Amino acid sequence: TVILPEAELKIFLTASPETRAQRRFEEVTGRGEERDHADILANLYERDRIDSSRAVAPLRPAPDAIVLDTTDLSVDQVLDRIQALVG
Repeated sequence: TVILPEAELKIFLTASPETRAQRRFEEVTGRGEERDHADILANLYERDRIDSSRAVAPLRPAPDAIVLDTTDLSVDQVLDRIQALVG
């Protein structure tokens, strides 16, 4: 909405906070870091609150964006859906 407001195709990726926290938990523990899942989830909720309520460029889909909920999708499935949209 800010960087390419006239883009022909706008895709807004989303997933449930719980899924995003699990993905982040797996990412950081896969690197050998120790993080608490509950802390990651709390951090995501706080970051979402801040990002969606900021005065400049709040995080939200453009009115003409396609919202793609990735909660129950694998990376390959997300890529397939995006490729189908680009078509």
